[in-house]
Amino acid sequence: MRLIIVGCGRVGSTLATRLVAEGHDVHVIDRVAGTRRLLPDNFGGLFHVGNGYSRAALESAGVEHADAFIAVTSRDDSNIVCARTAKKTYRVPMVFARVYDPRRAGLYRELGIPTIASVSWTVDRIHRMLLHRHLEPEVTFGNGETVLLRSSLPHYLTGRPVTDFDVDGEIHVVEITRSGHSFLPVHGTLAEPHDVVTFAVAAKSLGRLRAFLDKELGT
Repeated sequence: MRLIIVGCGRVGSTLATRLVAEGHDVHVIDRVAGTRRLLPDNFGGLFHVGNGYSRAALESAGVEHADAFIAVTSRDDSNIVCARTAKKTYRVPMVFARVYDPRRAGLYRELGIPTIASVSWTVDRIHRMLLHRHLEPEVTFGNGETVLLRSSLPHYLTGRPVTDFDVDGEIHVVEITRSGHSFLPVHGTLAEPHDVVTFAVAAKSLGRLRAFLDKELGT
């Protein structure tokens, strides 16, 4: 994928380095040339000096052909202008923006821009690490209201239909990994020893899932 990251601070530089290592075509834009030092000397992407909402800078980075755009500068107003420009003017398929003030998250949502909310994300993650330590989210959606997570099934669930684990509007089994192979369960699929299950869970229901699994785990 071609990805454009606006903001070469700690988040932007770390993300860019990881994405390049995974083989993506990454372009980083920052208005301060000196932030280039946060990227590795052998950085395989391209660094552009300029504002992330400047058409000249965006087009220099190939925004017309970008698959994703991520605005992670240190300012909310800059992030929203950059993200909106990418989404509305250049029709980039995937646009994400960092937001420091959670009260502004609603504005991003109205524009159809998923947000990474620094304060709320950090608090939520610490909360999960404290109270749901063996339920490590793989992916979060929206502002963290829904998560995907994986867990080994406790032995007492062996032989039960995996649909028994579903709770309408709260918990749903979406995938099973068994003996190294992944598949989607169907009605009547029974849990087997050593299954690793992917759950889609409402964040508010993590405690319920944890209690369900802790019956066997004893934590």
